[in-house]
Amino acid sequence: MDNTTNIALVGVGGQGILLASEVVSLVGVLAGLDVKKNEVHGMAQRGGSVVSQVRIGRTVHSPLIPDGEVDFLVSFELIESLRHADSLAPGGMALINKQLIVPVTVSSGQQPMVTDVDERIARAFPERRVLDALAIARELGNTRTVNMVMAGALSRLMPFEPALWERAISDTVRERHRDVNLRAFTAGRSATSG
Repeated sequence: MDNTTNIALVGVGGQGILLASEVVSLVGVLAGLDVKKNEVHGMAQRGGSVVSQVRIGRTVHSPLIPDGEVDFLVSFELIESLRHADSLAPGGMALINKQLIVPVTVSSGQQPMVTDVDERIARAFPERRVLDALAIARELGNTRTVNMVMAGALSRLMPFEPALWERAISDTVRERHRDVNLRAFTAGRSATSG
């Protein structure tokens, strides 16, 4: 990996985005690379947007990804993928969880619900992989593992060995949750073609 790889993880508070970004960051560190990370999680506990940016490379000078330079947009929610579509670099890849969370502004009647999400996503992301990470996590018996399903899917698109990802998960997740998170990671890898 000679150039800096820019990864943005986006979604809604409570989806485990910050833990997933910790895992992604640790994978870069374990690979011997320079890693910078930043996060924005304003109203996260109320279902607000959460964004974590991870930059991995030989030398990374800033934790902030310049506008339009995200190589991998990892969206844990459909509407959030659209909200961050402009951040993706030309030729960048969007990895999108099919989950749709109704925004508070819609449930409170302040805005109408977007009804053509699939069409908008198709237009916004010529290079995309869409998976139902929530359904995969449900099959594993723990919906809180959506984040590791998404990490597994991302791992298929990056040049790091699965063993590095598994070690990062083991080092980051509490022991009592480790097994199900590792299974979620494997399921996410299996659900995504490289």
